[in-house]
Amino acid sequence: MPPAEFSWVVPPDHPALAGHFPGRPIVPGVVLIDRAILFAERLIGRADVCWQIANAKFLSPVGPGETLSFILEVRGATISFSVRASGRAVASGSLTPSTP
Repeated sequence: MPPAEFSWVVPPDHPALAGHFPGRPIVPGVVLIDRAILFAERLIGRADVCWQIANAKFLSPVGPGETLSFILEVRGATISFSVRASGRAVASGSLTPSTP
């Protein structure tokens, strides 16, 4: 399966921005991971997966209103993701389904 690309514009009124950080809001890493999981579920056509975050790196801060590009690639049971905004790397990592 070739890599898939998903786009997301950070809403200026996203609730996570209110306290992260006053005066210079940035998107928390957990929000980026949540989006990656949402797109991974869309990619595989299943929403009933419990995911393990195999690794995650946060490379550049993201502000309200920015357009993010999520590139996901299935590699066996793992889904690798990278996030870019305005030509810069924002985050990367991989997700693996949990074993119950």
